Amino acid sequence: MIEDKNPKRTPLSELGEFKLIEHLTEHFEVTQKSTVKGIGDDAAVLNFKNKDIVVSTDLLVEGVHFDLSYVPLKHLGYKAIIVNLSDIYAMNAKATQVTVSIAVSNRFPLEALEEIYAGITTAAKLYNIDVVGGDTTSSTSGLVISVTAIGEVDKDNKVLRSGAKPNDLLVVSGDIGGAYMGLQVLEREKEVFKVNPNNQPDLSMYSYIVERQLKPEARKDIVELLHTLEVKPTSMIDISDGLSSEVIHLCKQSKVGVDVYENKIPLDPQVISTCEEFNIDSTTIALNGGEDYELLMTISQEDFPKIKGNPNLTVIGYMTEQDRGMHLVTRAEEKIPIIAKGWNALKNPS
Repeated sequence: MIEDKNPKRTPLSELGEFKLIEHLTEHFEVTQKSTVKGIGDDAAVLNFKNKDIVVSTDLLVEGVHFDLSYVPLKHLGYKAIIVNLSDIYAMNAKATQVTVSIAVSNRFPLEALEEIYAGITTAAKLYNIDVVGGDTTSSTSGLVISVTAIGEVDKDNKVLRSGAKPNDLLVVSGDIGGAYMGLQVLEREKEVFKVNPNNQPDLSMYSYIVERQLKPEARKDIVELLHTLEVKPTSMIDISDGLSSEVIHLCKQSKVGVDVYENKIPLDPQVISTCEEFNIDSTTIALNGGEDYELLMTISQEDFPKIKGNPNLTVIGYMTEQDRGMHLVTRAEEKIPIIAKGWNALKNPS
Protein backbone atom coordinates (compact mmCIF):
# COMPACT_ATOMS: atom_id res chain seq x y z
CA MET A 1 0.00 0.00 0.00
CA ILE A 2 1.44 3.36 -1.06
CA GLU A 3 1.55 5.92 1.73
CA ASP A 4 -0.38 9.11 1.11
CA LYS A 5 2.24 11.85 1.28
CA ASN A 6 -0.43 14.53 1.59
CA PRO A 7 -3.02 13.19 4.04
CA LYS A 8 -6.07 15.28 4.80
CA ARG A 9 -5.57 17.61 7.78
CA THR A 10 -8.74 19.09 9.22
CA PRO A 11 -8.04 21.89 11.75
CA LEU A 12 -9.84 21.29 15.04
CA SER A 13 -11.02 24.89 14.92
CA GLU A 14 -13.35 23.91 12.08
CA LEU A 15 -15.43 21.84 14.47
CA GLY A 16 -15.27 23.58 17.83
CA GLU A 17 -15.27 21.71 21.13
CA PHE A 18 -18.81 20.33 21.17
CA LYS A 19 -18.85 19.09 17.57
CA LEU A 20 -15.37 17.63 18.13
CA ILE A 21 -16.57 15.62 21.14
CA GLU A 22 -19.65 14.51 19.24
CA HIS A 23 -17.51 13.47 16.26
CA LEU A 24 -14.93 11.54 18.28
CA THR A 25 -17.41 9.71 20.52
CA GLU A 26 -20.07 8.72 17.99
CA HIS A 27 -18.79 5.14 17.76
CA PHE A 28 -18.85 4.40 21.50
CA GLU A 29 -21.55 1.92 22.47
CA VAL A 30 -23.05 1.20 25.90
CA THR A 31 -22.70 -2.47 26.86
CA GLN A 32 -22.54 -2.50 30.67
CA LYS A 33 -25.72 -2.91 32.75
CA SER A 34 -24.28 -0.50 35.31
CA THR A 35 -24.18 2.33 32.75
CA VAL A 36 -27.47 4.20 33.15
CA LYS A 37 -26.37 7.26 31.15
CA GLY A 38 -23.13 7.60 29.21
CA ILE A 39 -21.87 10.47 27.08
CA GLY A 40 -24.28 13.32 26.32
CA ASP A 41 -25.23 14.83 29.66
CA ASP A 42 -23.52 16.86 32.39
CA ALA A 43 -22.31 13.67 34.03
CA ALA A 44 -22.48 9.93 33.53
CA VAL A 45 -24.96 7.98 35.63
CA LEU A 46 -23.83 4.58 36.95
CA ASN A 47 -25.63 2.05 39.13
CA PHE A 48 -23.58 -0.65 40.86
CA LYS A 49 -26.17 -1.79 43.42
CA ASN A 50 -24.37 -3.63 46.24
CA LYS A 51 -20.89 -3.80 44.68
CA ASP A 52 -17.78 -1.98 45.85
CA ILE A 53 -16.64 0.61 43.29
CA VAL A 54 -12.96 0.89 42.31
CA VAL A 55 -11.59 3.97 40.52
CA SER A 56 -8.13 4.65 39.07
CA THR A 57 -6.68 7.54 37.06
CA ASP A 58 -3.53 7.81 34.93
CA LEU A 59 -1.93 10.54 32.83
CA LEU A 60 0.07 9.99 29.65
CA VAL A 61 2.14 13.04 28.75
CA GLU A 62 4.01 13.55 25.49
CA GLY A 63 7.76 13.69 26.06
CA VAL A 64 7.42 11.95 29.44
CA HIS A 65 5.44 8.77 28.81
CA PHE A 66 5.58 8.48 25.04
CA ASP A 67 7.51 9.64 21.97
CA LEU A 68 5.41 10.19 18.86
CA SER A 69 8.41 9.65 16.60
CA TYR A 70 7.81 5.90 16.99
CA VAL A 71 4.50 5.51 18.85
CA PRO A 72 1.54 5.20 16.42
CA LEU A 73 -1.42 7.29 17.55
CA LYS A 74 -3.82 4.35 17.39
CA HIS A 75 -1.52 2.32 19.64
CA LEU A 76 -1.30 5.29 22.01
CA GLY A 77 -5.08 5.46 22.37
CA TYR A 78 -5.20 1.73 23.00
CA LYS A 79 -2.41 1.83 25.57
CA ALA A 80 -3.99 4.78 27.41
CA ILE A 81 -6.98 2.56 28.17
CA ILE A 82 -4.96 -0.56 28.96
CA VAL A 83 -2.72 1.02 31.61
CA ASN A 84 -5.81 2.11 33.54
CA LEU A 85 -7.69 -1.17 33.21
CA SER A 86 -4.62 -2.92 34.60
CA ASP A 87 -5.05 -1.05 37.89
CA ILE A 88 -8.67 -2.19 38.12
CA TYR A 89 -7.77 -5.83 37.51
CA ALA A 90 -5.05 -5.55 40.15
CA MET A 91 -7.88 -5.05 42.66
CA ASN A 92 -9.42 -8.37 41.52
CA ALA A 93 -12.23 -6.29 40.05
CA LYS A 94 -14.18 -6.12 36.81
CA ALA A 95 -13.52 -2.99 34.73
CA THR A 96 -16.78 -1.46 33.49
CA GLN A 97 -16.34 2.18 32.41
CA VAL A 98 -13.70 4.78 31.54
CA THR A 99 -13.62 8.51 30.96
CA VAL A 100 -11.09 9.98 28.53
CA SER A 101 -9.78 13.55 28.53
CA ILE A 102 -7.34 14.94 25.98
CA ALA A 103 -5.36 18.17 25.83
CA VAL A 104 -3.98 18.76 22.35
CA SER A 105 -1.96 21.46 20.59
CA ASN A 106 -2.87 22.94 17.22
CA ARG A 107 -0.23 20.85 15.45
CA PHE A 108 -2.66 17.91 15.67
CA PRO A 109 -5.41 17.84 13.04
CA LEU A 110 -8.75 16.09 13.44
CA GLU A 111 -7.41 13.00 11.66
CA ALA A 112 -4.77 12.53 14.38
CA LEU A 113 -7.42 12.53 17.09
CA GLU A 114 -9.49 10.10 15.05
CA GLU A 115 -6.55 7.68 15.15
CA ILE A 116 -6.22 8.02 18.93
CA TYR A 117 -9.94 7.44 19.40
CA ALA A 118 -9.84 4.45 17.04
CA GLY A 119 -7.39 2.85 19.47
CA ILE A 120 -9.60 3.78 22.42
CA THR A 121 -12.63 2.27 20.66
CA THR A 122 -10.74 -0.96 19.92
CA ALA A 123 -9.69 -1.32 23.56
CA ALA A 124 -13.22 -0.57 24.80
CA LYS A 125 -14.71 -3.26 22.57
CA LEU A 126 -12.04 -5.85 23.32
CA TYR A 127 -12.28 -5.40 27.10
CA ASN A 128 -16.05 -4.81 27.10
CA ILE A 129 -16.04 -1.43 28.82
CA ASP A 130 -18.10 1.72 28.23
CA VAL A 131 -16.56 5.12 27.51
CA VAL A 132 -18.92 7.36 29.49
CA GLY A 133 -17.37 10.84 29.42
CA GLY A 134 -14.30 13.03 29.35
CA ASP A 135 -13.11 16.40 28.14
CA THR A 136 -11.07 18.02 25.39
CA THR A 137 -9.03 21.18 25.64
CA SER A 138 -6.08 22.94 24.03
CA SER A 139 -2.47 22.47 25.08
CA THR A 140 0.63 24.58 24.60
CA SER A 141 3.00 21.70 25.37
CA GLY A 142 1.97 18.79 23.18
CA LEU A 143 -0.43 15.92 23.77
CA VAL A 144 -1.78 14.87 27.17
CA ILE A 145 -4.23 12.00 27.71
CA SER A 146 -5.96 11.42 31.04
CA VAL A 147 -8.05 8.30 31.60
CA THR A 148 -10.13 7.40 34.64
CA ALA A 149 -11.17 3.77 34.91
CA ILE A 150 -14.09 2.52 36.98
CA GLY A 151 -14.83 -1.02 38.04
CA GLU A 152 -16.90 -3.15 40.37
CA VAL A 153 -16.10 -5.97 42.74
CA ASP A 154 -18.04 -8.01 45.27
CA LYS A 155 -17.30 -6.67 48.74
CA ASP A 156 -15.70 -9.97 49.81
CA ASN A 157 -13.58 -10.38 46.67
CA LYS A 158 -11.52 -7.18 46.48
CA VAL A 159 -7.77 -7.65 46.86
CA LEU A 160 -5.57 -4.89 48.32
CA ARG A 161 -1.81 -4.51 48.58
CA SER A 162 -1.98 -4.93 52.34
CA GLY A 163 -3.10 -8.55 52.77
CA ALA A 164 0.11 -10.56 52.33
CA LYS A 165 1.21 -12.78 55.22
CA PRO A 166 4.52 -14.48 56.04
CA ASN A 167 4.81 -17.83 54.18
CA ASP A 168 2.53 -16.66 51.36
CA LEU A 169 3.89 -17.42 47.89
CA LEU A 170 4.88 -14.56 45.57
CA VAL A 171 3.43 -15.18 42.11
CA VAL A 172 3.67 -13.28 38.81
CA SER A 173 1.64 -13.63 35.63
CA GLY A 174 3.23 -13.91 32.18
CA ASP A 175 6.82 -12.78 31.72
CA ILE A 176 8.54 -9.49 32.48
CA GLY A 177 11.21 -7.19 31.06
CA GLY A 178 9.87 -7.21 27.51
CA ALA A 179 8.37 -3.72 27.47
CA TYR A 180 11.59 -2.08 28.61
CA MET A 181 13.72 -3.92 26.06
CA GLY A 182 11.18 -3.05 23.36
CA LEU A 183 11.68 0.59 24.31
CA GLN A 184 15.46 0.22 24.04
CA VAL A 185 15.11 -1.17 20.50
CA LEU A 186 12.79 1.69 19.48
CA GLU A 187 15.11 4.32 20.96
CA ARG A 188 18.09 2.81 19.14
CA GLU A 189 16.27 2.79 15.82
CA LYS A 190 15.21 6.40 16.39
CA GLU A 191 18.86 7.42 16.70
CA VAL A 192 19.72 5.49 13.53
CA PHE A 193 16.88 7.23 11.72
CA LYS A 194 18.20 10.64 12.81
CA VAL A 195 21.51 9.86 11.11
CA ASN A 196 19.93 8.35 8.00
CA PRO A 197 16.23 9.20 7.46
CA ASN A 198 16.15 6.83 4.48
CA ASN A 199 16.90 3.88 6.72
CA GLN A 200 13.81 1.79 7.47
CA PRO A 201 14.27 -0.41 10.54
CA ASP A 202 13.56 -4.13 10.40
CA LEU A 203 11.91 -4.89 13.72
CA SER A 204 10.71 -8.39 12.82
CA MET A 205 13.21 -10.10 15.14
CA TYR A 206 11.99 -7.89 17.99
CA SER A 207 8.25 -8.16 17.30
CA TYR A 208 7.27 -9.53 20.73
CA ILE A 209 9.13 -6.99 22.86
CA VAL A 210 8.19 -4.04 20.61
CA GLU A 211 4.54 -5.02 20.92
CA ARG A 212 4.96 -5.28 24.70
CA GLN A 213 5.98 -1.62 24.65
CA LEU A 214 3.63 -0.19 22.03
CA LYS A 215 0.54 -2.35 22.56
CA PRO A 216 0.49 -3.93 26.01
CA GLU A 217 -2.46 -5.94 27.28
CA ALA A 218 -4.12 -5.79 30.69
CA ARG A 219 -4.44 -9.17 32.40
CA LYS A 220 -8.21 -9.44 32.62
CA ASP A 221 -7.73 -13.09 31.73
CA ILE A 222 -5.69 -13.71 34.89
CA VAL A 223 -8.44 -12.32 37.13
CA GLU A 224 -10.91 -14.61 35.34
CA LEU A 225 -8.49 -17.55 35.65
CA LEU A 226 -8.06 -17.01 39.40
CA HIS A 227 -11.83 -16.93 39.78
CA THR A 228 -12.14 -20.20 37.85
CA LEU A 229 -9.39 -21.81 39.97
CA GLU A 230 -11.10 -20.52 43.14
CA VAL A 231 -7.93 -18.71 44.17
CA LYS A 232 -8.23 -15.34 45.88
CA PRO A 233 -4.82 -13.63 46.21
CA THR A 234 -3.97 -12.24 49.62
CA SER A 235 -2.49 -9.13 47.95
CA MET A 236 -1.99 -7.93 44.38
CA ILE A 237 -0.49 -5.11 42.31
CA ASP A 238 0.21 -4.55 38.61
CA ILE A 239 3.78 -4.24 37.35
CA SER A 240 3.92 -0.76 35.88
CA ASP A 241 7.12 0.60 37.48
CA GLY A 242 9.29 -2.51 37.67
CA LEU A 243 9.20 -5.72 39.71
CA SER A 244 11.41 -4.35 42.50
CA SER A 245 9.19 -1.31 43.08
CA GLU A 246 6.02 -3.40 43.14
CA VAL A 247 7.52 -6.00 45.50
CA ILE A 248 8.48 -3.20 47.88
CA HIS A 249 4.95 -1.73 47.69
CA LEU A 250 3.43 -5.09 48.66
CA CYS A 251 5.92 -5.61 51.50
CA LYS A 252 5.50 -2.14 52.98
CA GLN A 253 1.71 -2.17 52.73
CA SER A 254 1.50 -5.70 54.19
CA LYS A 255 4.32 -5.25 56.71
CA VAL A 256 6.19 -8.36 55.57
CA GLY A 257 9.56 -9.27 54.08
CA VAL A 258 10.28 -11.28 50.93
CA ASP A 259 12.77 -13.58 49.24
CA VAL A 260 12.60 -13.35 45.44
CA TYR A 261 14.51 -16.06 43.55
CA GLU A 262 16.44 -14.81 40.53
CA ASN A 263 16.29 -18.17 38.75
CA LYS A 264 12.47 -18.23 38.99
CA ILE A 265 11.81 -14.86 37.30
CA PRO A 266 10.05 -15.57 33.96
CA LEU A 267 11.86 -14.10 30.95
CA ASP A 268 10.91 -14.50 27.30
CA PRO A 269 13.77 -15.79 25.09
CA GLN A 270 13.52 -12.58 23.03
CA VAL A 271 14.16 -10.54 26.19
CA ILE A 272 17.21 -12.65 27.04
CA SER A 273 18.70 -12.44 23.52
CA THR A 274 18.07 -8.68 23.26
CA CYS A 275 19.64 -8.09 26.68
CA GLU A 276 22.71 -9.97 25.45
CA GLU A 277 22.76 -7.84 22.31
CA PHE A 278 22.59 -4.64 24.36
CA ASN A 279 25.02 -6.05 26.94
CA ILE A 280 22.48 -5.54 29.73
CA ASP A 281 21.80 -7.93 32.61
CA SER A 282 18.36 -9.49 32.12
CA THR A 283 17.65 -9.72 35.87
CA THR A 284 18.30 -6.01 36.22
CA ILE A 285 15.81 -5.35 33.44
CA ALA A 286 13.20 -7.62 35.02
CA LEU A 287 13.57 -5.88 38.37
CA ASN A 288 13.65 -2.31 37.14
CA GLY A 289 12.16 -2.13 33.63
CA GLY A 290 8.44 -1.56 34.15
CA GLU A 291 5.45 -1.17 31.83
CA ASP A 292 4.84 -4.92 31.58
CA TYR A 293 1.36 -4.64 33.17
CA GLU A 294 1.55 -8.18 34.46
CA LEU A 295 -0.04 -8.96 37.83
CA LEU A 296 2.13 -9.58 40.89
CA MET A 297 0.31 -11.29 43.73
CA THR A 298 0.69 -13.28 46.90
CA ILE A 299 -1.31 -16.43 47.52
CA SER A 300 -1.68 -18.77 50.47
CA GLN A 301 0.43 -21.93 50.27
CA GLU A 302 -2.83 -23.86 50.59
CA ASP A 303 -3.74 -22.60 47.08
CA PHE A 304 -0.48 -23.72 45.47
CA PRO A 305 -1.90 -27.04 44.17
CA LYS A 306 -4.54 -25.04 42.28
CA ILE A 307 -1.95 -23.04 40.30
CA LYS A 308 0.85 -25.61 40.12
CA GLY A 309 1.95 -26.15 36.54
CA ASN A 310 -0.25 -23.38 35.14
CA PRO A 311 1.72 -21.73 32.29
CA ASN A 312 0.19 -18.31 33.06
CA LEU A 313 1.46 -18.13 36.65
CA THR A 314 4.97 -18.46 38.10
CA VAL A 315 5.97 -18.69 41.75
CA ILE A 316 9.03 -16.46 42.12
CA GLY A 317 9.43 -16.25 45.90
CA TYR A 318 7.79 -16.25 49.27
CA MET A 319 6.91 -13.73 51.94
CA THR A 320 8.79 -13.65 55.27
CA GLU A 321 8.57 -11.81 58.56
CA GLN A 322 9.10 -8.06 58.15
CA ASP A 323 12.33 -8.00 60.19
CA ARG A 324 13.96 -10.42 57.72
CA GLY A 325 13.90 -7.74 55.05
CA MET A 326 13.40 -7.79 51.28
CA HIS A 327 15.96 -9.78 49.29
CA LEU A 328 16.80 -11.15 45.88
CA VAL A 329 18.27 -14.64 46.15
CA THR A 330 20.75 -14.84 43.27
CA ARG A 331 21.61 -17.90 41.19
CA ALA A 332 24.73 -18.15 43.36
CA GLU A 333 22.42 -18.26 46.41
CA GLU A 334 23.57 -14.88 47.68
CA LYS A 335 21.01 -12.56 49.25
CA ILE A 336 20.96 -9.01 47.89
CA PRO A 337 18.66 -6.32 49.33
CA ILE A 338 15.90 -5.30 46.90
CA ILE A 339 16.02 -1.57 46.12
CA ALA A 340 13.43 0.31 44.08
CA LYS A 341 15.12 1.51 40.89
CA GLY A 342 12.07 1.33 38.68
CA TRP A 343 10.98 3.91 36.14
CA ASN A 344 10.10 7.27 37.69
CA ALA A 345 8.14 9.73 35.55
CA LEU A 346 9.27 12.63 37.72
CA LYS A 347 12.95 11.82 37.08
CA ASN A 348 13.01 9.89 33.82
CA PRO A 349 11.32 11.74 30.96
CA SER A 350 11.55 9.85 27.68
